[in-house]
Amino acid sequence: MNGEIIVPAFSSYSAPLRILALSGALALAACGGGGGDNSSGSGQGTLQVSMTDAPSCGFDHVFVTVNKVRVHTDANADPSANGWVDISLSPSRKIDLLSLTNGVLTTLGQTPLPAGTYQQVRLVLDPNGSGASALSNSVVPTGGTEQAMDTPSAVQSGIKINRPFVVAPGTLTDLVLDFDACKSVVARGNGSFNLKPVVTAIPTLVSGAVTGVVGAAPGARVYAERNGVVVKATLADGSGNFTLSPIEQSSTAGPVDVVIVPGSANLRAAGVVRSVPVVAGGSTTISTAGSPITLPTSAYRLVSGTVTPASALATIRALQVTSGGTFEFAATAAASDTGAYSLFSLADPALPAAATMIGTYQTTLPIPLSADAGSAGKYNIQATSATGTVSTQAVNVTSANAIQNFSF
Repeated sequence: MNGEIIVPAFSSYSAPLRILALSGALALAACGGGGGDNSSGSGQGTLQVSMTDAPSCGFDHVFVTVNKVRVHTDANADPSANGWVDISLSPSRKIDLLSLTNGVLTTLGQTPLPAGTYQQVRLVLDPNGSGASALSNSVVPTGGTEQAMDTPSAVQSGIKINRPFVVAPGTLTDLVLDFDACKSVVARGNGSFNLKPVVTAIPTLVSGAVTGVVGAAPGARVYAERNGVVVKATLADGSGNFTLSPIEQSSTAGPVDVVIVPGSANLRAAGVVRSVPVVAGGSTTISTAGSPITLPTSAYRLVSGTVTPASALATIRALQVTSGGTFEFAATAAASDTGAYSLFSLADPALPAAATMIGTYQTTLPIPLSADAGSAGKYNIQATSATGTVSTQAVNVTSANAIQNFSF
């Protein structure tokens, strides 16, 4: 591994922002698989790379400074190998990840490429310099001041994303890098922060959008999930509008479940709309201003604890099993030095205590929701270590906060 960072499948001060156009005059190349060579095509196409973000928890800003994006036809090529094609940003661009929600993208750049199948993407960040003015990668905790975010040395050789995509002759391939700031920022017990990057790559031709409106819940967390795994997340705006985009569509991936967690500022129960179709190049609407998703009131609770040893570098997820499905409601990372975690804080607890409201997608709005009484306050708290070991414990927060520790 040579110490490299591999991640599974950020507003700029000066960079223009754009809304993801899911249809348009440009012909976009399809996502493909296949081997590590580019013999499947002839001539040249063009690769354009953009960035978007999922919402972050407990921060007003999360900044990263992008130096370049690199692509290669070999999934196993190391940073010094021949054959890399770079999209360099000159000067490097400092981007606020938390401005890139609700379908907003920032374009990093584009480059001509030989037509064919590409297997690996690397996102290269600038390191932090010395002094407050040289904070290339940093966070601003809610209500706090900007602090450096330490990046592993491997970040400078590129955050590795293995994701096949095809560049077709004479076409523009639009690839979106989705940076999950909430799961990527790791707090330490001394008040400092590390970057543990969680980034996915999505070709836009095979993606669609889900839009809606949640009533009386500005800032609600909204997730598109498949089998309890978040594939896209955003925050509702001040009027409750949300856009989940891009969401990958394929014949095997199927529909998504849309999970809405209004948060402690709104004190409303969670809602789930199941089996929402994703249409490549299109948008599916699950609610509107005239027919919003309106949820009943709920108290909110905090789950916290410690993971032992801290070197497990665990990711913590709060899951709920209801109506035949598993849904993620919140996630965070345990502190890398103490193992402590919290979902999210005493001032902003993450989990609703009331029963979740469940409905199934239909084209006629509003979509009816009904309470799943058995779900009230019941969660599975799942800790996953850096090596992939999983531990799950049940908690009940119907009447009080909960403490749940893990040992690996």
